[in-house]
Amino acid sequence: MFDGRWRDAVDRTTGPVGQSLHRHGITADVLTATGLVSATATAVLVATGHLHLAIIFLIITGMHDLLDGPVAKAAGTASVRGAFFDSVTDRVADAVVMLGCAWYLLDQGHGHLALLPMAILAVTALVSYERAKAESLGLSAKGGLMERGERMFLLGVAFLSSVIFVPVLWILFALVTFTAVARFVKVWNAASGRDAVIRRRIEAWREGRVDSRWRTWREARESAGRPRRDPTRTTGAPVGRWRARRQEALSSRSGRTLRERRGAARGHGNGPRSGRRLPPPAS
Repeated sequence: MFDGRWRDAVDRTTGPVGQSLHRHGITADVLTATGLVSATATAVLVATGHLHLAIIFLIITGMHDLLDGPVAKAAGTASVRGAFFDSVTDRVADAVVMLGCAWYLLDQGHGHLALLPMAILAVTALVSYERAKAESLGLSAKGGLMERGERMFLLGVAFLSSVIFVPVLWILFALVTFTAVARFVKVWNAASGRDAVIRRRIEAWREGRVDSRWRTWREARESAGRPRRDPTRTTGAPVGRWRARRQEALSSRSGRTLRERRGAARGHGNGPRSGRRLPPPAS
């Protein structure tokens, strides 16, 4: 998810930091190696029960992993060798941290729950392998719900308290498993050509070639011989149907007779509102 949505925004932020580190003589390989050292320190702190201190070193590990790429770009040393070294170091760091979590669970007497970090490590390796194998086949498997950045963040949440340590690990295991399944489906569809069909349908919808139900009904109505109302035609002041009928009725002869009768009724008794006097009755 990080690579799929926020990678460009983060790269714009970390780019100046990478240039500053490069000016101070720090290389990408140094950041990658020291990131592994900080991951080892994190594992040791977790294994000994110092969870809050482990959060600090976990953040340092994440910062090293985040900044080694911008430093390599600033120095112009981005290469296949550096990408390989960074990828292998990340896998080793993940294994070391999960071993520290398993040691902590054993030390706390959780027994078989110590296998939970190992299960997380196994599914994490599957997620990384799916991406690597897909890219070797010329396919894309980037993105997903739980990549390395999201995993480290959720692991840091687990380090906040020993009470939520095991529940958060279960949540992490479920989300990483979902990511592995989603990547498998994504690569499977791309390899079978289904993604191309879906993209063509989306492009057709965006270009307006897929008619809505309203447009289909309207075209069928026009083809049946019913004229379409011209919205540009102006007929003066807009009046409703009931108002037009009322005006026609008042302009007719019966309407004039009705008005005369109403005026005579109002003027009965020589009132001031009538405007005329009625003749006196014959004796």
